[in-house]
Amino acid sequence: MSLFPTSNRPTGIFDTSIDARIFRRCRPLAVAMFAWLLLLHGSHLTWAAGPGDVDTAYPPDASIDQVRQLVDSIDPVHPRLFADAEAFSTLKRSIADDPLRKTLADAVIRQADWLADTPPVRRQLEGRRLLDVSRTALKRVLVLATAYQITDNAAYADRCVVEMLAAARFTDWNPSHFLDVGEMTLALAIGYDWCFDAMTDDQRQQIRNAIVEKGVSLPFETNHKGWVRASNNWGQVCHAGLTAGALAVAEDHPELAAKTVKNAIDNVTRSMHVFAPEGCYPEGPGYWAYGTGFNVVLIDALETALGTDFGLSHCPGFDKTGGYLTMVTGPSGETFNYADGGSGRSPQSCLFWFASRFDQPAWLMGETQRIQSYAESVTPRSAASSSNRLLPLALIWQDDTSPGNPADSLPLNWNPGGDVPITVHRSSWDPQRQTFLGIKAGSPSANHGNMDVGSFVLDADTIRWAVDLGAEGYHGIESRGMNLWDRSQNSDRWTIFRQSNAGHNTLVINGQLQRAKGFGTIAKFDAKSATTIVDMSDVYAGQAESVRRGFRMLDDGSVIIRDELSGLKPGDTVRWGMITKAEKADADSTGREMLLRQDGQSLRLTVDGPDDAPWQVIDTATPRSEFDSPNRGTSMVAFESAAGDDGTLAWTVHLAPGSTGNDQTGQGQRRQTSPLDRW
Repeated sequence: MSLFPTSNRPTGIFDTSIDARIFRRCRPLAVAMFAWLLLLHGSHLTWAAGPGDVDTAYPPDASIDQVRQLVDSIDPVHPRLFADAEAFSTLKRSIADDPLRKTLADAVIRQADWLADTPPVRRQLEGRRLLDVSRTALKRVLVLATAYQITDNAAYADRCVVEMLAAARFTDWNPSHFLDVGEMTLALAIGYDWCFDAMTDDQRQQIRNAIVEKGVSLPFETNHKGWVRASNNWGQVCHAGLTAGALAVAEDHPELAAKTVKNAIDNVTRSMHVFAPEGCYPEGPGYWAYGTGFNVVLIDALETALGTDFGLSHCPGFDKTGGYLTMVTGPSGETFNYADGGSGRSPQSCLFWFASRFDQPAWLMGETQRIQSYAESVTPRSAASSSNRLLPLALIWQDDTSPGNPADSLPLNWNPGGDVPITVHRSSWDPQRQTFLGIKAGSPSANHGNMDVGSFVLDADTIRWAVDLGAEGYHGIESRGMNLWDRSQNSDRWTIFRQSNAGHNTLVINGQLQRAKGFGTIAKFDAKSATTIVDMSDVYAGQAESVRRGFRMLDDGSVIIRDELSGLKPGDTVRWGMITKAEKADADSTGREMLLRQDGQSLRLTVDGPDDAPWQVIDTATPRSEFDSPNRGTSMVAFESAAGDDGTLAWTVHLAPGSTGNDQTGQGQRRQTSPLDRW
């Protein structure tokens, strides 16, 4: 049974007009019926199956002739990407009566006003990337074009055109790092489409030529096409940007538009397969927001311009991934940030699309507050930057559904499967009483992977106690000539503290790295007993024969972590470590218990195991190497033990939050310590 109940709502609902809703819902059917009628009258189209299959079949199987016919049927009127004139008119009428829309719309207008005197983007690379410039252009264009559409103030369109023309005059958009092209093409596509009626013919031609020559045509005319078959976020971002660009200029370049759409629907599935079976994302929540956000942009651009997404939204797991961020966010407000990403969370426009599309209001938990906080925090400086560049689309994708209670539809214990296995346990959905535990398996060799197999994050009493330090800055490493992206065992990547197992909440044997090609499996998951066991033996191959780590959340919100190792050499040392931002960490006189204090709350850790394993505090704030970033405010609570003659080690660590009442001295000694085979 699916953990996320689904609905067959045919499209995202973005306004309160019944007529507009009917139009949006019926347009895909109308296009399919039109194509069917063409077939009956001898059109060159040859459908492989029934007319409805263009909307529902996955993976897409539309022929280039079918795509051409849909492109040829595009109404030349602008705007047509994500919303048309009627939809924008309805949106304008709804803003005054919808507090959330008004909050976001006011923030967009304030930012647009601040941009009036901001110089447009310039072509300045950071190392091998133009990406921040492209993202900044996208942010500014979307803010200004949105402000124009919801106010009819031509000054916003004029400033948007200045931004687009500046980018259009760049020598290129840095196709050697094609993400830069993908985001810049999307920027100009939106501005061209939404500000079309405010531009002169010459301005339109300059921007249209740039979209084609510096963006859409490149994979067909140059060698800059290595991203086309990408299986990670690159495929989602680049196909979204180029498809939006192609659809924006489709009446002038119909053949190029058809080829671009066909290219996208045939190849973006390589990235989308990762959503199966339950919507998890292998590159972590930070890259989920990036890749999935652009995936929704691609689908909505196809649907609004062509009336169909060719079945992309029927990808297995895609109907569940809208709940992913909610599932990996703890009561601290921070995410389980495995892979290269920070733990902070900002509002995401695509969540409104998902919640509406699949009738899941629980997926919007906390988004109202996040948008309000975002609106309160915007400044002239942030308006000119690339931060949260897709957020204005929430105005279009938001419907009238209020966020629901996740306790009504989402599980406490989650094992979503997928290419990078994780599990989540939580004691409740009440943030004030919730203990949250995120557990990582998988392989360091995964895209954006770290040596974090067996690592975990822990929230309790609204505090993030066990933290993941997040990604090291890419440019700082690359500028030294280090190869950050090589994931072989001897790569520079693993010399970086934040990428290695020494910098994660997992085990280190004799100071050695985990095995880069190894894979940790979820050996057991039991929702009823809130239990996960990770078999990490393959990740420590050559260091031990068997390494297993078990996690269990108890009824009171306490957590136990048990490690069992065998096949060690006598005298081998194993370090257990947990990085924390606790302000104070005190071991008791026996060395068996450690009390952490943070923001007026407490967490007591008790180790039940070898006598030679007293708690210690290790400095993680100070950089280990000159290329490591500081980790301010952090330390690691740890202990180390040596294997005996039989080559085995085992211990259990009890973590008792203050709210459980079990954080007093000696309480941890009475917790469960049975071997993993009896769990």
